[in-house]
Amino acid sequence: MIKLIACDLDGTLLPPDKVMPSQTFPLIENLFRAGIVFAPSSGRQLPNLKKMFAPVLDKIAIIAENGGLVWHGDKIVFSDPTPADDILRALKIIREFDGLYPVLSCTDCAYYEDENPLFVDILKRSYSSEKLVDNLDDVVKNATALKISVWDSQPAAEHGGILLPPAIEGLRTMISGYDWIDVSISRANKGRALEALMAKLGVKRGECAAFGDHMNDYEMLKASGMPYVTANAYPPLKALIGEEIESNADFGVIKKIKEMIL
Repeated sequence: MIKLIACDLDGTLLPPDKVMPSQTFPLIENLFRAGIVFAPSSGRQLPNLKKMFAPVLDKIAIIAENGGLVWHGDKIVFSDPTPADDILRALKIIREFDGLYPVLSCTDCAYYEDENPLFVDILKRSYSSEKLVDNLDDVVKNATALKISVWDSQPAAEHGGILLPPAIEGLRTMISGYDWIDVSISRANKGRALEALMAKLGVKRGECAAFGDHMNDYEMLKASGMPYVTANAYPPLKALIGEEIESNADFGVIKKIKEMIL
């Protein structure tokens, strides 16, 4: 019996226009009544995810910041911050490359230091709680950082996703979307966060399903006993997971969940 469903958002649950499918909240209500917890699992910040799922917030768990924290029952039940020294070292390296814009992701707010209008516009569409500061290094001294999100002015797989991993040794540098890269402590990932949530809820691996579309979902999918990738997923991930459903444009996740619980 399924007791927990973890689901990535961008590229997986959300269609290309990023508008929440109208069937999502009624489906979560049905899952809740059946004793199944739905957990949106995203690189997005916790405030943004709470806003997105406000109508059903009392019926879900949340995996935010690509596994940096887990929220359930109106409190954070797991957190895996990146040490300040590592954050400062990574920021210095990121600034050396043109076209990369760091965002410091903390529990309740995201901080940025560059006022490039294109970057700021994209940032404000992605974050519900954000603040411009003079220097991110100063923030690190006074706040606990979960990760650095890096907006890439070019396709991340062709630019920052190639440049940053060899330059930032000892940290996890992962493409998290078409133009986003996440930098965090090496052990932090959605899979570890999902395992923490399963332990909190008393859910076994075989009682958990997971959906994803990119490599930042890999550990989450492997932690689940029922992993699925969308037809539009990153080809290497599809090769690793194998279980394919319809694309996000065709609402594959919604259809598969309905099929699973009927």
